[in-house]
Amino acid sequence: MGAGAIGRATWFMEQLASAMLGGAVAFAAFAALGEILPQPQPGACSAAAGVLVWLACRRCLTAFARSVPQMAVPVFNVRDLEPFEPDELLLTDADRINDELLLTDAQRLDGSGPLELDDILAEIEPDSRVVRLFGRKSMPTPGQLKSRIDNHLEQATPSQAQPDDSQALSDALAELRRSLR
Repeated sequence: MGAGAIGRATWFMEQLASAMLGGAVAFAAFAALGEILPQPQPGACSAAAGVLVWLACRRCLTAFARSVPQMAVPVFNVRDLEPFEPDELLLTDADRINDELLLTDAQRLDGSGPLELDDILAEIEPDSRVVRLFGRKSMPTPGQLKSRIDNHLEQATPSQAQPDDSQALSDALAELRRSLR
């Protein structure tokens, strides 16, 4: 968004805010004067109050916008930057062998030892809020899973299933219909 578009948007928002305040004052004046004055006078008085408030609000917002210091942004010239060497390792086309980029021992940061990755969450403290979803201690063994499934299946035998009361409900509704007639 350019500076001109930002300026137009700001001007529009100032006008909109002033008009909304003027409309609110006109409505309040009409509501207050509607019962006191005869009919044509409340409309004219409320319109005049709304226009006066709109003009005052517009002038206040314009004066406030002028009093805010404008920050001058200097031109950014890329040519003023000094060349620098990147900290990371960059592979170039000279490193390609058969369309593959290869990292040689000379390009490694420290080729003396292997790269070791430490698991920061190796041991979780008891009061920690970190949750390990697939930890070895929390996962049941296959035998434990099988016994849980078998116990669940034994508890849900057809003899223990709840009876279907749909027929009793249908009969009760039919009786209610007959009693209402």
